[in-house]
Amino acid sequence: MSLIGIDLGTTFCAVAALDERGRPFTVPNRDGDVLTPSAVYLAPDGSAVVGQSALDMALEQPDRVATLIKRRMGLPDYGRPVAGREYRPEALSAVILKKLAQDAEAQLGPVTGCVVTVPAYFDDTRRKATMDAGRIAGLNVIDIIDEPSAAALAYAVQQTKGEPPPPQTVLVYDLGGGTFDVTLVKLGRKRFQVLAIEGDVRLGGRDWDERLVNWAADKFVQQFGDDPRADPQSLAHLYATAERAKRALSKMEHASLTVSHGGHKVTLPLPRPEFEAITRDLLVRTRLTTQQVVRQAKVTWDAVDRVLMVGGSTHMPACGRMLTELTGRAPDHSLAVSEVVARGAAVHAGIRADTAAPAGQAPVAPDLADVVEISVNAHSLGVEVRSGAERVNDKLIPKNTQLPAAVVRVYSTAADNQTRVRVRILQGEAHQAEACIPVGECWIDGLPPNLPKGSPVRVKCGVAANGRIEVTATDQTSGRAASASIHRPGGLSDDELARAAEWVRGLKIQ
Repeated sequence: MSLIGIDLGTTFCAVAALDERGRPFTVPNRDGDVLTPSAVYLAPDGSAVVGQSALDMALEQPDRVATLIKRRMGLPDYGRPVAGREYRPEALSAVILKKLAQDAEAQLGPVTGCVVTVPAYFDDTRRKATMDAGRIAGLNVIDIIDEPSAAALAYAVQQTKGEPPPPQTVLVYDLGGGTFDVTLVKLGRKRFQVLAIEGDVRLGGRDWDERLVNWAADKFVQQFGDDPRADPQSLAHLYATAERAKRALSKMEHASLTVSHGGHKVTLPLPRPEFEAITRDLLVRTRLTTQQVVRQAKVTWDAVDRVLMVGGSTHMPACGRMLTELTGRAPDHSLAVSEVVARGAAVHAGIRADTAAPAGQAPVAPDLADVVEISVNAHSLGVEVRSGAERVNDKLIPKNTQLPAAVVRVYSTAADNQTRVRVRILQGEAHQAEACIPVGECWIDGLPPNLPKGSPVRVKCGVAANGRIEVTATDQTSGRAASASIHRPGGLSDDELARAAEWVRGLKIQ
């Protein structure tokens, strides 16, 4: 029986588990690789292929392959048909999760529970979609955890070998394939506290690839008058070539990029300085976000003891140079940047399992016993209210508040004999309601009959430790609790979840 941590990445995934002492280790997939590409190929025979083979098939049959699924999480569809059919991002992610669990079970035995990671800046809609993907895959998702927090947890566990280190403040700079987060964490003996979170769910290594693709395609158009981006197969080859060139430039000063399309072929030399010039503004965005998180935590750079780089995109030398210049200290390279998030998720799984275990039961991870985890919310939580003719965001729980957190507001019924109250839940920092992220509408049902207009209803909005939003309500006239559930417009219903789970169960996944 095993607990696992899953880093469900935009471009690559990793799985980790705990040894008998609670130390995390990475679990290779069936091919012996520690990373599995986040790609799904849907074959004509009804089977599915996940990983490198699916990426290879994208070069020949791009219409049958789904990639970058994580960027669509929280949206109602994947954005284009795959193998001639529309799919939900949750269903496609579930295929990846099931494959990862299958491979882990082949080495560890039955998986009893898992923790799945999410970008720290994911809002409630995306977090719910991730948990739904786990349900569709048939997994027991015991929790989700922010990726930078998971990385810092893994780092903290590594540091506790031998004498415990003194308390330290750690900046986690997490630049993955599709998302970017930066988190400030305070690590102490048996205490793990997130101080502040910032991020960008639309920024990652894929954007560096896209810059190279457009740079190369524009040069090709200038020479031959034909655009390789117009052909799906040529574009797939160009993206693969661009990513290889980017990786090569992380180790060498010079690379080249070959474009083939419409019977023409050109090889373009690409020195590292030119690549860095093409993508400089993307790196500046991460720098500004990093400065912002330190300001929000109300600390100075002198208070930051260590800088951790996480995510495969941090292999780009410009990331390390920028962080050294900004923070005044060289980043820590003691962790495997592509594996550390999964390892931290496994640590969190062990902590959660021991917290929930009955009294007297031997701990799953003795070294993790009594560890206290404190997180914060990445977005303010508010309710839409009317202020004259304007609809505004009434912030209840400000961003970077310690979790779990809850705030109570009293609202009034708008008419006589009202049996339900609608509360529109928002996430975001803007004053105007329409500029925020709508989480959904919370209908408070079951109010007693014959309530006069203006009757008070006590609404309690909370954010759980894993960032999920909860709402409870009490009718103050009778003192009776009313049911309150959030209706998320883009989310899956129970029937849709069941149908998606049936589809995944019927797939032969390899």
